[in-house]
Amino acid sequence: MATAKDARAPTTGPTGADALAPAPSPDLVAEGTLLLKMGIGKPAIARAMRLATDHGTSLEEELLANGLIDEATYFEAISETLGLPFLKHIAANEVHDLPGLDSQLGRPEVLLLQPPLARPIRVMAPRLSQLGPLRERLRLHPELRPRLAISTRSEIRRAAWQAGRTRRVAETGRQLSETMPLYSARIIFWGRQGFYAGMLASGILAAIYAMPFLTVLVTHILLSLLFLANFVLRFVALLSAQARERRQHTRRPRSLPKEHPLPVYSVLVALYHEEAVVPQLIEALNRLDWPRSRLDIKLVCEEDDDGTIGLLESMKLPPEYEIVRVPVRNPRTKPKALTYALTGVRGSLLAVYDAEDRPSPGQLRQAHAAFCRMSSRTACLQAPLFVTNAEQSWLSSLFALEYSALFRGLLPMLAAARLPLPLGGTSNHFRTAALKQVGGWDPYNVTEDADLGMRLYRKGYRARVVSLPTYEDAPTTLDIWLKQRTRWYKGWLQTWLVQMRKPRRLRKEMGWGGFLAFQVLIGGMLFSSLCHPLVIGFIVYLSWLMIEQGSHTSSALSFWLFVADVVNIFGSYGVFVALGRVGMSRAERRAVGWRWMLTPVYWLALSLAAWRAVIELRTKPFVWNKTPHEPVKK
Repeated sequence: MATAKDARAPTTGPTGADALAPAPSPDLVAEGTLLLKMGIGKPAIARAMRLATDHGTSLEEELLANGLIDEATYFEAISETLGLPFLKHIAANEVHDLPGLDSQLGRPEVLLLQPPLARPIRVMAPRLSQLGPLRERLRLHPELRPRLAISTRSEIRRAAWQAGRTRRVAETGRQLSETMPLYSARIIFWGRQGFYAGMLASGILAAIYAMPFLTVLVTHILLSLLFLANFVLRFVALLSAQARERRQHTRRPRSLPKEHPLPVYSVLVALYHEEAVVPQLIEALNRLDWPRSRLDIKLVCEEDDDGTIGLLESMKLPPEYEIVRVPVRNPRTKPKALTYALTGVRGSLLAVYDAEDRPSPGQLRQAHAAFCRMSSRTACLQAPLFVTNAEQSWLSSLFALEYSALFRGLLPMLAAARLPLPLGGTSNHFRTAALKQVGGWDPYNVTEDADLGMRLYRKGYRARVVSLPTYEDAPTTLDIWLKQRTRWYKGWLQTWLVQMRKPRRLRKEMGWGGFLAFQVLIGGMLFSSLCHPLVIGFIVYLSWLMIEQGSHTSSALSFWLFVADVVNIFGSYGVFVALGRVGMSRAERRAVGWRWMLTPVYWLALSLAAWRAVIELRTKPFVWNKTPHEPVKK
């Protein structure tokens, strides 16, 4: 097996003659002189000099990030230069979990140790620019030497993670529910919601008993309107997608911004029992086109997942990678793990991927360029997800159609109209400050992406889309697909209940357009999926009556309801297929083949998942149905 370094993309840097490269700055020359005195070799310094000039960084950053020098060797040389002891390992139980400890996760510089029966020791990982002032201070105050030591930044970060783990994981679970209880799914039904739900159920039962015909009629009309709203929204998205396809043939590609230096970009990947796809994931992440010195990749694992953690440790990952171990504590969900890791991200921009993802190498560049062009109120960019195994089964074919309709049709239309986006659970790019400002992910919502999209919108932020895709495979068996889709529906139901705690406030914060879009996208999808078999049953029943009674029914009302149902159902099937196919390539359409004709069966399976979700919301609301992943067959 190739190691992680073997698969890495070449670092961006000058490719022409050295004479064409810009001259290094005086600060870089001074850094190089100091590094030479520390015993760092000239070839490593020369290469780091070229990279630092190209990226607008420091020699130290480039040396460490590109593996030009071992981190322990480098900081041991610093300790010798300063005449201070070097600690290769820091005992986490000697680190006090004091206020401010978490700042060392993103910018590790100093820790205070309290060894038993000894005076406190301050462990540092000084930057190269700090060596001169620090050496002078030690000359003037030699009594400080017994209280100081040098260690590596990765060791300081590891000890800080370990020392604050118990407090940090407890804060992760309760932070949103305590600071923004209105937006937390920790308590699914608020008291008033339960009261209104009980009143509504009682009223419906009483109406069925007292006025069965009228109740069924009104319910049927409301369902027809709900299906019609979903149909109209997706039909508009279809027209928009067709127009966008025509414009793409004449659109010129936008140039990337020349920001110097590039910001640090953090990447979070939540992993749980993912040994099968870890090598594929690392290979994909190594291909990301972003300077290694400005990349912060965090692989977020459950602490008891020995298999995944052991495999990652055996791969000897490059310096930009970090394994974050999440302490075992309920709820054991992906959003809890991501929010736990959010405390330690270094980047001003942040991307989230899943274990099975293969993002386009240029996706970070494109997202960064889009953020540079857009207002600071644009807090999130959604990259499209492309399904690459559509030919494997009828489920993966319909899944591919569904994803194409969502990510290449519906979401771009919603983004252009500045309406709320139900985000996908992966390939989201965020402004880190905005993500933290809205509370991060809800640890108790099992479809955290849709929930976060709505919360961002309510807080005044907007989401847009980018075009470079992330590739992944769809489930191919009904059992796996059903568990995954049940979790999604359960999370969407959580999201609808949470957002609808105060409908008037929701309408005020979203505006009428956003409010109605939310009702159709989340509420409409849920209720139409739940009621889909009822509408099918009504069509079948009226069709049987028409055959029995000779092409007409007992009343004009029944006839027109029948017509409305046929238009809604078969129109929805048609727009689902058309919207999915309009953004697909010819190869993708061939992979789907004739299986699009199984759309009615797929929608009935969706209804089954929706009903399972309703039951699970009552019996096990925070259980995360894990989807197993397999590597792509080459």
